[in-house]
Amino acid sequence: MKVLLTGGCGFIGSAVVRHLLRTTGHTVVNVDKMTYAASEDALEEGRGHDRHLLVRADIADGAAMREIFAAHDPDAVMHLAAESHVDRSIDGPGDFVRTNVTGTFTLLEAARGHYAGLSAARKAAFRFHHISTDEVFGALDHGDPPFTETTSYDPRSPYSATKAASDHLVRAWHHTYGLPTLVSNTCNNYGTWQFPEKLIPLVTLNALEGKALPVYGDGSNIRDWLFVDDHAAALVRVLERGQPGATYAIGGRQPRTNLQVVHAICAHLDKRVPDPAGPRSRLIRFVADRPGHDFRYEIDPTRAEAALEWTAPHDFETGLGLTIDWYLAHESWWTSVRAARYAGQRLGKAS
Repeated sequence: MKVLLTGGCGFIGSAVVRHLLRTTGHTVVNVDKMTYAASEDALEEGRGHDRHLLVRADIADGAAMREIFAAHDPDAVMHLAAESHVDRSIDGPGDFVRTNVTGTFTLLEAARGHYAGLSAARKAAFRFHHISTDEVFGALDHGDPPFTETTSYDPRSPYSATKAASDHLVRAWHHTYGLPTLVSNTCNNYGTWQFPEKLIPLVTLNALEGKALPVYGDGSNIRDWLFVDDHAAALVRVLERGQPGATYAIGGRQPRTNLQVVHAICAHLDKRVPDPAGPRSRLIRFVADRPGHDFRYEIDPTRAEAALEWTAPHDFETGLGLTIDWYLAHESWWTSVRAARYAGQRLGKAS
């Protein structure tokens, strides 16, 4: 297939590009606006690969999207481009509405026009896969069952509200126009090439430099964790095996409190790079909670695991160790990213 993939220079998108190039024969047309969180370095061998083409464009630009579909004639779409940082959505929700809602609508319309012109055989094979988040389902309390494909939507932040809106648009384009869409919702991803504002890289780099490790509230908020390379493999399974109109809840079965995550990072670093000043857990600082901070997210991936014949290979401890080793080995990347893109900006807190 020729896959039109949006946001392929982002954290999850680049992992999907790498997985497609390494494990399939598919060609990737990578459409990315190249915002602050995008990195061509994350493509690794994708840069210059004969089955990968990077096109710099904004998914909210209708003319550009129609031109890209016409020029490259894709067999499928994997839509990952999104604004995704909750703190940023609280500070500036407008960008999230434009990219996550207007951008998804614009891409759907371009895909619908393209789909209308396909042969019957190509229509039968075409897929539009929209990648979303578990945050659209709202928050869980202690004892609540994890999210599934049938959980009602209850978004709580500008980020999750815009992702919920985009999910609804994708399903509406399937039911109203017959566009063969797929939706997948996932939990917190972590792994290599993640931008330093997110919890695990932020805590890792602060701890390496002896800086404070800020944790919201008392650190009891719970997130379910999935190694990004495992997620990439699952997403390609959805594209290749998914049934139009269906939803897939993809998770790693690895829930942890934020404080447990921060302590685990400290322990891994203490083992790998001991700090003469003492255990890095001494750097933990509890800070005022952010507005509307959801208590718990967790996915029950049972249905997706059965439908896709997939389970996440990495447990959290193994994946975290691989991630920390990667950051230790790639100091030149994250130091240059922080210097170039965070001049005068604040880092997010450990959420």
